[in-house]
Amino acid sequence: MSAVGSKGKGQGAKGKRSSKDAPQQNRVRTVKEIAAIAKVSVATVSRALQRPEIVSEATRQHIHEVVKRLGYTPNALARNLRTARTRLIVALLPDIANPFFSEVIRGIEQVAHESGYSVLLGETQSSLVREQAYADMVAARQADGIITMSHRVPAIPINGRLPVVNACEYVKDPQISSVYVDNVAAAGAAVDYLVTLGHRDIAFIAGPSSSPICVDREQGYRLALQRAKIPANSALATVGDFSIEAGERAIELLLSQGQSFSAVFCSNDEMAIGAMRALSSHGLRVPEDVSVVGFDDIRFARYTSPSLTTIAQPKNALGREAMTMLIELLNDPEVPPRKRVLSADLVVRGSTAPRVSRRG
Repeated sequence: MSAVGSKGKGQGAKGKRSSKDAPQQNRVRTVKEIAAIAKVSVATVSRALQRPEIVSEATRQHIHEVVKRLGYTPNALARNLRTARTRLIVALLPDIANPFFSEVIRGIEQVAHESGYSVLLGETQSSLVREQAYADMVAARQADGIITMSHRVPAIPINGRLPVVNACEYVKDPQISSVYVDNVAAAGAAVDYLVTLGHRDIAFIAGPSSSPICVDREQGYRLALQRAKIPANSALATVGDFSIEAGERAIELLLSQGQSFSAVFCSNDEMAIGAMRALSSHGLRVPEDVSVVGFDDIRFARYTSPSLTTIAQPKNALGREAMTMLIELLNDPEVPPRKRVLSADLVVRGSTAPRVSRRG
């Protein structure tokens, strides 16, 4: 018998001996079957393949030995999981240039990283079309859920509970979980403080009226005036779009109209910074002539000259809580929706001072 013939027989014999141990790729098609063979739960198999760092080493090795023996790879199995996730969430923000959102996003990223998720940032520029484009990613299973930082919730054509959490703003829909601060109380605290310094002619630069939080901040301003028995002067209230330029324009408008005021409360820090710049350009000193208070406590607030008195929002905590709430919802769609209200604090810096009586 030739060597070739002997080799052929050897291979044939070897093939017969190992037939029952050959990879059973056509027989094992679901994670449930893998779990049954490994004698563990389906959830444990899923974790071992997608988030191995949270599974004990012994369990992880056992599952991967079964997977290897059956001729599968973790990636192939993961694709067969009916409940497989992308581990990607979308964070929608209206204006990526607004420094307020940077700390919120950092909080979202921290919890996402700790939980094995990635974050895709989507700047919407308040466009419904852009918001919907990102929402469609969830419907197409290209992302697991959305954290929206505006007052709108995009439509997602899926059955069941929407995988959406609202942060910073809030929505009236009781089925949407939100995390935000009490803007009425926080704005009221800012104006109360100005009143304690002796200010009575307090101008107000509001944000867009389409935003519920801006409406609340205006309400807080008016309620504080009522508490102090100061008549509201509509001529001292103007509206901006949260930009530095809007703060400048608001002061220019008030001064051009001949309005007299000793303090200004702004609905955000950027407009407060713009207000300070405009006041200075007109020869008015902050805080000697006019006190200025902002809202948010963005990083730049402490570096203005003088440094800005403001309402400090817990920006990082807002982001962390929003991501935590979304993960809870993704893990259990039946978890009750929540409206979580965090505290905001007045931070007194150099832009405010007691009112100085002017002599005629």
